[in-house]
Amino acid sequence: MPTVHFLDVTNRDGVQTARTGLSKFGKTMVNFYLSRLGVAQSEIGFPFLFHEVPYVRANVALAQAGAFGRMRLSGWCRAVAADVEAAVPLGLRHYNLSISTSDQMIAHKFRGRLDRPAIIAEMTAAVAAARAGGAETVGVNAEDGSRTDDGFLTEFAIAAREAGADRVRYCDTIGGDSPHRIRERFAKLAAAAGLPVETHCHNALGMAVANSVAGALGDLDAGQDAWVNTCVNGIGERAGNADLLSCILAFRHGFSVRDRAEVGDPIDLTWARRLALWASHALGQPLPQNQPGTGRNAFAHESGIHADGALKDRHNYELYDDDTLGPFPEDWHARPGRVVLTGEYGGMAGFRHVMDGLGIDPGEDADLVFRLVQLCAAATGKPLTDDELRLIAAYPRELALLYPGQLPG
Repeated sequence: MPTVHFLDVTNRDGVQTARTGLSKFGKTMVNFYLSRLGVAQSEIGFPFLFHEVPYVRANVALAQAGAFGRMRLSGWCRAVAADVEAAVPLGLRHYNLSISTSDQMIAHKFRGRLDRPAIIAEMTAAVAAARAGGAETVGVNAEDGSRTDDGFLTEFAIAAREAGADRVRYCDTIGGDSPHRIRERFAKLAAAAGLPVETHCHNALGMAVANSVAGALGDLDAGQDAWVNTCVNGIGERAGNADLLSCILAFRHGFSVRDRAEVGDPIDLTWARRLALWASHALGQPLPQNQPGTGRNAFAHESGIHADGALKDRHNYELYDDDTLGPFPEDWHARPGRVVLTGEYGGMAGFRHVMDGLGIDPGEDADLVFRLVQLCAAATGKPLTDDELRLIAAYPRELALLYPGQLPG
């Protein structure tokens, strides 16, 4: 039976959000949390960019050491063979290769540099380069797929499959699609190409989650697995991308959806609040009070009718239980009153005090862990959370790859 899988793009599309930013250590924490939540794959960034290289190497090493469980790490490249060839030495085994396909983009982005045959030629050469470099899976992205006509979209997808691609990503780049339309297009394209069609929906009309769910159902209608692109807390360029938790909850609890779609990833929602609150802290973007599942008001009742009904039986007014989303974090750095912290300018006494208080034993790598705490705190510009400190203590030698030339030995 075809199943639904989540491919989170926070570390690629999400970090492109204007007026925000995330350190390379922060991106590493996103991968940590996504793996604990149970998503299938994290698109970790741009491996052909020079400033991503230490981060990619560190995260490949962390994956090999077991820090991310079974979660796949994938790199995003333009569908240009040179980009892929630059990325291959870093050791990633999964790629998504992107190129624009709509007439709008051909005319007004490429401006005569590429036409339809050239787009397919560029894409197939990039897929070949990825396969030659040892890629285990390759996805091909049709940027602006929602404005690409059915005929060329099908031609593009079939050419991708014949070149060795495993999936085609349909990008609703400007967020103009609607649930009925996207489900119909996904079913038609997945059936014609014989491949899963991956959702990538932007939220310009507030329908990114609805469109992602509908597109995935189109895959299932065609007998193909569904792959859903998401971002933590719905961040992303302009109005954002499909929110990760909202999509998971929709497949678990949405009427008719939950009976039609089986999630194939080992989702553990007890990490949901820790991820959402950590991301809000790290990105400097407060969670909306009405954020599904994790907002302050997600399970709050005030009006007489609602309060009365909820007190009698919470299921009268709640679709799912709040305790399934895990506890709200109570981190060391957020303690009220007198507290001793460790960070960028902290010393060994404070470091040992905090680690002892959290029950963390850095062992023989204590000096390296201490220096990494200073570097990671300097990179984030924020107090380190309990989970950040635990990850540093557990994998200091792998995380040291984030900072080449800045640590002894």
